[in-house]
Amino acid sequence: MTNLDQLLRQINREHVYIQTHNFPDPDAIASAYGLQRLLAYRGIPATICYQGKIDRYSTGKLVELTEIALFNTEDLEGMLTEDDEVILVDSQKGNSNVINITGDEIICVDHHPLNEKYRYRFTDIRPGVGACATIIAQYFFENDIPMDRKVATALTYGIRVDTNHLSRSVSRLDLEMIYRMYDLCDHDVISMLEHSNLCFGDLLAYSSAISSIEVYDNVSFADTGKDCPEALIASVSDFMLALKEVSFSVVYSVREGGIKLSVRSEISVLDAGKIIGEALLGVGSGGGHAAMAGGFIPFEGDEHQESLLVDQVKERFIAVIAEKRGDGHE
Repeated sequence: MTNLDQLLRQINREHVYIQTHNFPDPDAIASAYGLQRLLAYRGIPATICYQGKIDRYSTGKLVELTEIALFNTEDLEGMLTEDDEVILVDSQKGNSNVINITGDEIICVDHHPLNEKYRYRFTDIRPGVGACATIIAQYFFENDIPMDRKVATALTYGIRVDTNHLSRSVSRLDLEMIYRMYDLCDHDVISMLEHSNLCFGDLLAYSSAISSIEVYDNVSFADTGKDCPEALIASVSDFMLALKEVSFSVVYSVREGGIKLSVRSEISVLDAGKIIGEALLGVGSGGGHAAMAGGFIPFEGDEHQESLLVDQVKERFIAVIAEKRGDGHE
């Protein structure tokens, strides 16, 4: 019995909802779309939903070109009931980047570290895989389910984005799925998406981060400015890690209700997911992979209090990193 077979056995409703994390990226959208098509092949209609908005041009273009139907959870108010079954993809209950919607989260398919506080009827959680889209792609091949051009294009692009063009946290399975989808996907579309992933307004975030960057012993901190989109914060964090003087990058943006952070690491002893979790303990929440992670700090206050909190968070990161470096050199 394959993982898809086990997943299907846990569904008791004639229709299900597939939920991504808030402000979904290409991997989350591709995973949800691929799973939706798999369920449809087995006779189960599904609706893809998310909270927030699609805030990057290339992500929106992916949705447009592949004709993926997604619904904001706000548009589903009054439709969802406690008895509706929800499948989480590329996210897990309790994480700071996913809203708890009405319904019963029965299944989770994800590639982030397991959140042991929550239970589902079925899980396929593989932290060793670089992208959730890889798991969904494997469902197609191991069950001999046809994959059309749109699905292959979305899944391939999702894998490439989440692994930073196959340069970060790549597993053998990621490479195998990329290889098996090579002749199925539209390479012109993927090339266009990868070379058109910035808007002119995005440059302001990069400019703010460049002008505010501080580096302490290969650890950088940078501010992208207020209300920066989540996906753009992550892109700027990747950009900062490209500096030869930086091996651990923390990028943040203040928004209504708190501070969003994105972390990147290229040193094995500095696990980004563990470090952000420890650094934000008691003031916020965070987690993720060894190479990439994110977090959020709830906050309401004036600019002076905000500045003090940011300084405190920097000190927390520096202290945790210093401890990890000490452990790593014992």
